[in-house]
Amino acid sequence: MSQATIHVRFFARLREELGVSSLEVPFDSAPDLEGLTNWLTLSYPHWQSIFSGPMLKAVNQTMTRQNQALQPGDEVAFFPPVTGG
Repeated sequence: MSQATIHVRFFARLREELGVSSLEVPFDSAPDLEGLTNWLTLSYPHWQSIFSGPMLKAVNQTMTRQNQALQPGDEVAFFPPVTGG
């Protein structure tokens, strides 16, 4: 039986800065968005400065601004903030 995971995707500038477009994270390491962010920065310390800045997040293609509980199989997407001109 395979381990339950959260599918994490990175878009735009984040994908370029991190050097990866997606990851599978063990669900027991990331029960909510805050836990997922903590897991990412502990697992990839060189990402800490990127994750300490402003970032947009979506869970299952729905944007969220708050810490949200996650379920096995959820998709979490991280986006850089949108700027207008």
